[in-house]
Amino acid sequence: MPDRYPIPAATHRVEETIRRSRFVTTLAHVPDAESARAFVAAVKAEFPDATHNCWAFNAGPPGDTAFVGASDDGEPGGTAGRPMLNVLLHSGVGEIAAVVSRWFGGTKLGTGGLVRAYSGMVNLGLATLTVRDMVVTVRLAVSLPYPCVTLFKRLTPDFEGEVVEETFGETAGFTVELPEERATGFAAAVTELTGGRAEIHEK
Repeated sequence: MPDRYPIPAATHRVEETIRRSRFVTTLAHVPDAESARAFVAAVKAEFPDATHNCWAFNAGPPGDTAFVGASDDGEPGGTAGRPMLNVLLHSGVGEIAAVVSRWFGGTKLGTGGLVRAYSGMVNLGLATLTVRDMVVTVRLAVSLPYPCVTLFKRLTPDFEGEVVEETFGETAGFTVELPEERATGFAAAVTELTGGRAEIHEK
């Protein structure tokens, strides 16, 4: 799993009319499959009058298929949910769900037209989606001599670390949360800072 990847920063919505049918795409951050299903249910409850509320989600890192789902919600099989999921999986964005709500306007789009409409609506939403980084973090327990504490506290932010707990006994003890990708470098820097007198292990 990558240490850092983009996820939706907030719920995002776009709307377009395609051959007299109204389409509304809603995108959201979903850290797990349960959150994805709750999001789909919320959009369906918001738009109960929609002819279809088709959906897809990838609740893992970008391109990962371990936690995915999709539904055509009454559209012809394979014309909505799967094309939407394919767009999400190739978007480079992780932990994301999409619901495309359609209000039928009287003109049939045909199988190819539906695929283009549903995949296009997800792409339309992604084009203006604001993202933020999802960072995989670890917690390290660090104990070190008291004379090193001030320098240690200056060093920690350089590795995007945050002290989340402090204990004081024979030595100073800290629990530090930081990006997993920075942990090895941080441990090496602390070891150098303390002349090898620090004890560091993952919590």
